[in-house]
Amino acid sequence: MQDLVDDVRRFNRYWTRVLGLLDEGLLGTEHPLPEARVIYELAQRPVAERSQLRELLDIDDSFLTRLLHRLQRKELITTEPSPRDGRRRVIRLTATGRAHARVLIARSAAQVEALVAPLDEDRRRHLSRAMVTIERMTGQEPPGEPVLRDLRAGDLGWIVERHGATYAEEYGWDRDFEGLVADIVADFQRHLQPGRERAWIAEIDGERAGCVLCKERDESTAQLRLLLVEPWARGLGVGRRLVDGCLAFARDAGYRSMMLWTNDVLVAARRIYEAAGFELGESEPHHSFGHDLVGQVWARQI
Repeated sequence: MQDLVDDVRRFNRYWTRVLGLLDEGLLGTEHPLPEARVIYELAQRPVAERSQLRELLDIDDSFLTRLLHRLQRKELITTEPSPRDGRRRVIRLTATGRAHARVLIARSAAQVEALVAPLDEDRRRHLSRAMVTIERMTGQEPPGEPVLRDLRAGDLGWIVERHGATYAEEYGWDRDFEGLVADIVADFQRHLQPGRERAWIAEIDGERAGCVLCKERDESTAQLRLLLVEPWARGLGVGRRLVDGCLAFARDAGYRSMMLWTNDVLVAARRIYEAAGFELGESEPHHSFGHDLVGQVWARQI
């Protein structure tokens, strides 16, 4: 935990320095950061109630009072009683205030453009995904709904890498498992039968959150393979969405049943299969991936 705390504090100091947030005037203007934040929020709406502004900025009421008085003296804002409730105050930018806001917004955009200009397209996407991840994992806003999509370039390698890394970390499985996944993925791509076989990536807020494959077992039976849900995405309905998508595709493709092979230690996955109507058939002990395991075959009619 302490290492993570140190990393976050170090990043905060770095980002504060990059954006010049502690400079006397933000972005070369006369406004320190607190003033600039008030101006920016007011620029996003025609008018704001004082209580709304305090909630948006998450600052102390007395500090907000001082900021508003300062901006009012500069003739950048006006305040007046709310037409809905005379006990409340509404705040709006003056024409001069909106001109200041346009300068702040334009200079902020130019600063960020200069920051990312040296990056190629791939690094820009990586940076964008990293920022979304930080917001999702530390913020209060719930993540978006899982969305399924077809494979894109790079997805097959991601499936292999994430299976290998996740199962090594959570179950201590050795590289034989990653090799097995690589073989399954290579065979799937090499002998893909469009209309009879398909793979999906689940995304949340544009980031890969899971995957699954539908493979022909025989003429009437489809096989669900390589279901994976990223640890950070568990509990968000990703696994169920992937399994339901796989079942719907198999049904439309003309299969009459679906089966899958898993291991008894994968409790969370088994719960998803049970909820989707799969029933346990055969069980057989085996030694694989550096461990004694019990393999299981689950199946259901579709």
